Amino acid sequence: MTDIKNNINNDERAEILCVGTELLLGDIVNTNAAFLSRELASLGFGVYHHSVVGDNPERLKSALELALSRADLVIMSGGLGPTKDDLTKETVAAYFGLPMELHAESLTAIREYFARTGRVMSANNEKQAYMPKGARVFQNRYGTAPALAIAKDGKTVIMLPGPPVELIPLFFEEVAPYLQERSGHAIVSRNVNIFGMGESAVAEKLDALLCESQNPTVAPYCKEGEVRLRVTARADNKQEAERMCGELVDKILESEVGRFVYGIDAESMEKVLVDTLHERKLTLSAAESCTGGLIAKRITDIAGCSDVFFGGCVTYTNEVKERLLGVRHETLEKYGAVSAETAKEMARGVRLVTGSDIGLSATGIAGPGGGTDATPVGTVFLGISTPDGEDFRRLSLSGRRSRDFIRIVSATNAYDMALKWILAKK
Repeated sequence: MTDIKNNINNDERAEILCVGTELLLGDIVNTNAAFLSRELASLGFGVYHHSVVGDNPERLKSALELALSRADLVIMSGGLGPTKDDLTKETVAAYFGLPMELHAESLTAIREYFARTGRVMSANNEKQAYMPKGARVFQNRYGTAPALAIAKDGKTVIMLPGPPVELIPLFFEEVAPYLQERSGHAIVSRNVNIFGMGESAVAEKLDALLCESQNPTVAPYCKEGEVRLRVTARADNKQEAERMCGELVDKILESEVGRFVYGIDAESMEKVLVDTLHERKLTLSAAESCTGGLIAKRITDIAGCSDVFFGGCVTYTNEVKERLLGVRHETLEKYGAVSAETAKEMARGVRLVTGSDIGLSATGIAGPGGGTDATPVGTVFLGISTPDGEDFRRLSLSGRRSRDFIRIVSATNAYDMALKWILAKK
């Protein structure tokens, strides 16, 4: 068997092959493929194909042969369990013509895992300690299935357990350093977080930069209402790669896109908002209708938010808007619940009731029904109230948008309003 060091470089093609009949049936969403694609890209590997195959030895063998016919590096997930239909290791071993043998360290680790978690180890768990001869084994501290790598004839296969709670930390702690060490290069990635400009507009404004940049590379990714630019540089050492990344990030910040950047390597818009509230010693509250508590939910997902988030309320009916938030009956009668005036009064009401520095609000039509010609589905008014007064933002998210999409984008826009007000203050 050739050493893996001679098999992996960042010019090779990579493929992801996920194993599990439950994935094909739709019982489980294949989040592993998305995660592995992102992380391989950050390490400089090009991923050209994703495949999913069920727990069938013949189909698994065919899928593996196809993957290795067009890729130099194949990352597999799933099929490392203790049952008879968990055949990933055995299939890969057969492909490379390697016998299976007991890996004593893995057996000890599996026994210790069961003892540590207070469970009884079944006899079939010993199957998980058998490895193809010569494989590089990565111990799994999060479950019973070790990860492993086989390299031979210019091809490398890395096998990971299927559960994301095991796969993700194993990749970060064992596999990523393993790949990077053997690539002979230092890889550094930075993420530029953009909100308020769509993916096509970002691509247009940065067209020359995106086309000309080979190292560092710039790859755009989008999710609900946001765009993320991943800048990845490869160099002989980490310091040089960081310098190269930094120069390109600075060019993006200096472009027309720069004013829409809300963070570099930011976890999320709400995390940036919570951190900024902490820094400025400010507090926030929220009054929600169409978002159904999502503004508060995403804020309270952030550890330490209790110091800056005073609370919120979901005021779905007009009566509750009046009684809890002090929205005037005349406002609701004249302008309606979905209006700038109502949004501003909701924001002011929750700020005064909770005693926070900033009040946010959301009122709108998330659909799928309830829209009119004047206010179609996707019409949302956001309000903000501060000691400086009130303001609003109207969103028109009509079209083939889901209820969840409208709520998510509305909440993110609310955070954006709060951030812009805070950062505008000296």
